[in-house]
Amino acid sequence: MTWVYDLVPAIALLPLVSFVVALFAGKYLPKKGALAGIAATGGSLVLSLLVALTVATSDGADAGYNETLYTFLEGSSSAPFSLELGVLVDPLSALMLVVVSLISFLVHVFSLGYMNDEGETGLPRYYAGLGLFSFSMLAFVFASNILMAFMFFELVGLCSYLLIGFWFREAGPPSAAKKAFIVTRFGDYFFLVGVVAIFATFGTGAFAGSESFPHLAEQALQGEHAVNTFLGLGEQAWFTVVGLLVLGGVIGKSAQFPLHTWLPDAMEGPTPVSALIHAATMVAAGVFLVARMYGFYALSPTALGVIAFIGGFTALFAATMGVVKQELKQVLAYSTISQYGYMMLALGGGGYVAAVFHLTTHAVFKALLFLGAGSVIIAMHHNENMWDMGGLKERMPVTYWTFLSGSLALAGIFPFAGFWSKDEVLYETLVHGLGESPLLLGGYAMGLLAVAFTGFYTFRMVFLTFHGEPRTDLAEDPEPVRWNVKGPLVVLGVLAATLGAINMVPVKKLTGANIDFLHQFLDYGPESYLTGVHHYAELLETEAFAGYGAADIGTTGLLVSAGLSLGLALAGAGLAYRLYNVPEPVEHTDRLGRVKTLLMHNYYQDEFQVWLATGLTVPAAKAADTFDQGIIDGVVDGISTASRAAGRGVRRIQTGVVRNYVALLTLGLILLVGFFGVTGGWF
Repeated sequence: MTWVYDLVPAIALLPLVSFVVALFAGKYLPKKGALAGIAATGGSLVLSLLVALTVATSDGADAGYNETLYTFLEGSSSAPFSLELGVLVDPLSALMLVVVSLISFLVHVFSLGYMNDEGETGLPRYYAGLGLFSFSMLAFVFASNILMAFMFFELVGLCSYLLIGFWFREAGPPSAAKKAFIVTRFGDYFFLVGVVAIFATFGTGAFAGSESFPHLAEQALQGEHAVNTFLGLGEQAWFTVVGLLVLGGVIGKSAQFPLHTWLPDAMEGPTPVSALIHAATMVAAGVFLVARMYGFYALSPTALGVIAFIGGFTALFAATMGVVKQELKQVLAYSTISQYGYMMLALGGGGYVAAVFHLTTHAVFKALLFLGAGSVIIAMHHNENMWDMGGLKERMPVTYWTFLSGSLALAGIFPFAGFWSKDEVLYETLVHGLGESPLLLGGYAMGLLAVAFTGFYTFRMVFLTFHGEPRTDLAEDPEPVRWNVKGPLVVLGVLAATLGAINMVPVKKLTGANIDFLHQFLDYGPESYLTGVHHYAELLETEAFAGYGAADIGTTGLLVSAGLSLGLALAGAGLAYRLYNVPEPVEHTDRLGRVKTLLMHNYYQDEFQVWLATGLTVPAAKAADTFDQGIIDGVVDGISTASRAAGRGVRRIQTGVVRNYVALLTLGLILLVGFFGVTGGWF
C-alpha cells in the first residue's frame, strides 16, 4: 500500500479546494459551501487513516515517507543551502493527520446545525475559513523541515484571526481576534530568530525537505553540528538558547504562561471554531512542534526542564481560574490552557509518548466538550451563563451523556481516556524527576495539585448546566437540536470513553500484557528517520542528561502514583457534587472573597499587559523617538542643511553667462596677485 504515500499532499489540498469553492462559489451552493467542506475533510480523513494503516503495517523503509515537493532555492556555490517544501510521514505525523482530519470533519458536520439555522450572514466566508484552517494545520503536520513548519505555523495563526473575528460587526470578536494575533505574533518573533539560529547551527539540512527533521535528530545523535560561539556560549548553553527561542512560538500558540491571555478571549468566535482551535489546530500546533523537534530538544536538559516547569505551572495556574468562571465556554477555555500545560510537562519530563498520548485523547474529549457546549448554547438561544441553565439532563439526554463522557475523561476518572493519558504524564515526570531534577519535581507537584482543581471545575460545570431544577424559562423549554449536532457528539463520546485502550501502560507494567500500542506505533518506522521513541531515549540516557534517568519506582510506586492522581480527581469531583448537585445551587466560591476577585480578573494578567504596553512600552518608544529625531536625525539633518546652504551659495554664481565667468576669473587672479604681493611671496 505504499502508493498511499503519493496521495499525502492531497490530505491538505482537499480542504484547500473546499476553501476556494466556498469563498468564490459558496453563495450559490446548498448550505453555502458546507457540503464541499464536509466532503473535503471526509476525504482527508479517509486518506489519513490509510496512511496511518500503511505506516503501522509496513516494514523497513516502507513504514515512512520523506520526499521533496518543491524547491524554492537550489543549493549552489553562490547559495550554499537549499530551501524546499517536502512531505515527512512517520508515526507521529501519521497519527496527527488522523486526529486533525477527524476533528475537522466533525466540526464541519456540527456547523450545519450550529451556523446555518441562525440566520447567519457570511457563511461562505465561514466555511472558507474552516477549509483554510484545516489545510494549514494538515500541511504543518506533514512539513518535513523547520522553514516549511514555520510558514504553516504562521498561516494557522492567520486563520485563527479570521475565524475568531468572524462576527466582526460586533464589538467583542474583532478585539479578541486582534489580541490573539498580536500575542501569538510576539511569541513567533522568538520562533523566527530560533529558526535562523537552527539553520546557523545545523546548516542546509535544517531547511532541506530531503533531510529535514530526521536530519536534526541524526546530527543530534551523532554530535554533527556547527555550534555557534558568537556569544561565547558552550555547546549546551547554545542549544538551550536556541531551544528557548523556538519555545517562544510554542508558548504563544499553545497558550502557555505568560502568553495564554488570548485564548479565553478567543471564545468570542463561533463555538465550532473554538472546538477546532482548542482540540486539533491552533493550540495543538505548539505542542506538536516540540514533539516534532524532540531530537533537537533532547540536546538540552535545561531547555527540557524549563518546558516541564512552565507546563506544570500553567496546568495549575489555569485550573485555579476555571473554578470561578460562570460561562460554559470560559471554563473550557481555561481547561484547555491547563491540559496543554500537562502536555508540555510530559515533553519536558522525558515523556514523549505520554505527551503525544495526551495530545490525542485531549483532542477527542475537548472537541466533544466544546461541541457539547455548542449544543447547549443552541438550546439556550446562545446564552452561555451556567447559572441560567440547570435541569437539561432530562431535556437533552444525548448531549448530557456524551458531555458526561467528555467530562469524566477531562477529570481523569477511570477508565475514561483522560485517566490513562494524564496519569502517564504524571508518572513519566515523576520517574524522571526522581533523577535529581528539581525542575521536574516542581512541575510534577504542580501538575498533581491541578488534578484536584480539574475534577472540581469540571463537575461544577456539569452539575450547574445539567442537574438540579431549571433556573430560567430558556432552561425549562430548550430549543431541540438535530442529528448534525448529535452525530458528532456520539462519535466523540464513544472515543472519549474508549480511546485510552491504545496505550494502557499501567496495565502492561502490572500484568506484562503487550497493550502499549501507541508506544509501539511511535517507535516504529524507518531506522534512517531516527524519529522513533528509542532514539530519544538514547539521547536522554547520555551523560549530559544524568538527571533524566528514569528511576525504578516499581509496581508499588506505579500504583501509588495512579491512586494519588485518581484520588485527587475524585476528591475534586466529590466536592463539586456536594456543593452543586442540588436543586437550587448557590455560588460557594463567593466565600473566597478577594481570592475570587483575583481569579475572576485572571490574576490581572490583562491589566498588567495593558500597563506594560501603555505604561512602559509607549513611553520607552517615545523616548527612543525623541532621541532618534533630536540626536540621530538632528546630526544628519544638520549636515544636510549646511551642505544645502553651501550649494545654494555656489549656485548663485553658476549663471551660464561666459562674460560673468571671465570677470570672476579675472577678479580671482587680481586677488591672488595682490595677496602674494602683500605677503612677499612670489614677487
